[in-house]
Amino acid sequence: MFCFSFKSAKYRLVMLIFGGLLILLTVFTVRGTARDVAVGGSVYPRGATQEERLQYLEQFGWIVQEEPVSVQEIFIPAQFGDVYNNYNAIQLSQGFDLLPYAGRSVKKWVYAVTNYPGYAQSEAYVQATLLVCQGIIIGGDICSVELDGFMHGFDYLSSH
Repeated sequence: MFCFSFKSAKYRLVMLIFGGLLILLTVFTVRGTARDVAVGGSVYPRGATQEERLQYLEQFGWIVQEEPVSVQEIFIPAQFGDVYNNYNAIQLSQGFDLLPYAGRSVKKWVYAVTNYPGYAQSEAYVQATLLVCQGIIIGGDICSVELDGFMHGFDYLSSH
């Protein structure tokens, strides 16, 4: 026959460790179900799933085709030139910043916008682009693919 005994100090220590692990597990579980993710002092929306990306666009009033026009892995250059500085200005105006992602690869999701003012629903001339890194949306735009097109942030419908 075996007999185990714990001194009360060891029992308290084991219970304290178990309780701490339980609290950490709860925090990570709750944090994992949140809609937004805090990264480096900024809050970024989740974009790992198709549903999260479409919901993000819908909050600005955009209706897009469910299937993306394209999905690509792109490289954000380590040093920004004029093009990326101008593009990052759009990102900064809507609460994003691409500088922390300089020198990294990200996924670019492109969706056809079906409700842009002045464009017929069947035309795929207006697109929504989302840049996603490790499951969070780090930037994007609404743009026209026409030669003399336009590009702006997501919150265009409410301001026009």
